[in-house]
Amino acid sequence: MQIAKRSARSRQIKVKTIAIYLTVIVITAVMLMPFAWMLSASLKLSRDVFVFPIEWIPSEPRWQNYIDIWSKIPLALFIYNTSKLTIMVTSLQLLTSSFAAYAFAKLDFPYKNTLFLGYIATIAMPWQVYMVPQFLLMREFGLNNTHLALICLQAFTAFGVFLMRQFYMSIPTELCEAARIDGMNEYQIWAKIMLPLSKPALSTLTIFTFVTTWNDFLGPMIYLTKTELKTIQIGLRMFISQYSAEYGLIMAASVVALIPVLIVFLSLQRFFVEGVASSGLKG
Repeated sequence: MQIAKRSARSRQIKVKTIAIYLTVIVITAVMLMPFAWMLSASLKLSRDVFVFPIEWIPSEPRWQNYIDIWSKIPLALFIYNTSKLTIMVTSLQLLTSSFAAYAFAKLDFPYKNTLFLGYIATIAMPWQVYMVPQFLLMREFGLNNTHLALICLQAFTAFGVFLMRQFYMSIPTELCEAARIDGMNEYQIWAKIMLPLSKPALSTLTIFTFVTTWNDFLGPMIYLTKTELKTIQIGLRMFISQYSAEYGLIMAASVVALIPVLIVFLSLQRFFVEGVASSGLKG
């Protein structure tokens, strides 16, 4: 009797496991299908991109698309501009977010919680609400049509402070107190203790910031009008003329633009889940 019950339970567990795996496989396939279509479309002529049924593997792949994208528009310049902005913004956000988060997590000062809640509340406000005031401010500073405008506006992030602060809260305060007794100041504690322990959270913030900045379209669209300053997301629009769009070239350029994001994510993925999980442990 007990043997029959155990076998029935094991069968139920196997059925549930198979169902879970099938669900994951289906969801993964659905998520990857647009990327597979983009890759397939990048090897076709524009007139063949929307042919139905879809020819997932082109019978005559047009590799020329990956050559033409460099001559049709200054793609190399756009990639350089995007890389420059992304690296600078990501570096500044890591610095400012981790520094401010340390103060909110480990230091005591008047109205700390009130200031933190007020700062975090800005996450709920859409950027479109204060987009125009920011533009007018940058214009008054004479920063329109410069990369510095975008760097200044994106150097600070409430989300990054929240993420890092939650992670810092999981680090024992006794470590900081012991370091103070040993004569370390707050800057040394932040640099030599908190930062080395927060690699998962820093990696998570790096991925979020890199992807957001790299894919930003509206910001460069508003502040940058000179061709030599534009980013790759704005450059993709140059394949769209008044009467037609070169979809094969657009998809080829999109594949090229996706490569840096994949490299960053794959390089930091082992810290990604750990950082997201750990940031919610305490606080």
